[in-house]
Amino acid sequence: MTGVDVAAMLPFDRGLFADPAFLGIVGLSLKVSTIAVACACLVGFPLGAAIAMLRFPGRSLVIVIVNALMGLPPVVAGLAVFLLLSRSGPLGPLGLLFSPRAMMVAQFVLVLPIVTALTRQTIEDLWAEYRDQLTSMGASRVEAISTLLWDARFSLITALLAGFGRASAEVGAILIVGGNISGFTRTMTTAIALETSKGDLPLALGLGAVLMSLTFTVNAAAYAVSRIGARFAGAL
Repeated sequence: MTGVDVAAMLPFDRGLFADPAFLGIVGLSLKVSTIAVACACLVGFPLGAAIAMLRFPGRSLVIVIVNALMGLPPVVAGLAVFLLLSRSGPLGPLGLLFSPRAMMVAQFVLVLPIVTALTRQTIEDLWAEYRDQLTSMGASRVEAISTLLWDARFSLITALLAGFGRASAEVGAILIVGGNISGFTRTMTTAIALETSKGDLPLALGLGAVLMSLTFTVNAAAYAVSRIGARFAGAL
């Protein structure tokens, strides 16, 4: 019986990690995820804090919707963005479909509920603790929101990393809106799926190794940040 040449499958023998195409896929994945998460944090942090501190009709429903969207199926998000950016969609004239920008939009849609929900819970707990103190100091709601966001910065970094983990591992949504075009919209996750189906295991394994390393780094960073935050809070 013919055995499987495992050594031939390993990417190290081919110098894969120095391949420009390989590096381009990794670089595009990091660029798309980083920009999408950054935009989601710019919107999600103040939005989550506002939901936590303001009282308005339908607030409970908004919280339920935001929490539910944390589990939004990626293919559903991809379909919604596809319809939004398609030629017949409201943003069709922008010509963003099947481009890295469309992939950023899809990841933004997936990450925003995560960042918003985690921020809302964190700020709501802090607001319950410091509300009387901030009110007595005459702080406006905007000033109170900025103060609590700064006070919760370690917890919010954890939310950021959680969002980045979701974005970097995403395949369904970006495949729908990006098209997995070689050299243009191909990311690590879509390339792994494609190369595995084609039988190019060295490339799939190389990308898988990078993606696993990234996932481990993100989780390690989240744990370290939570530990630092706990020590900082204990020192106060």
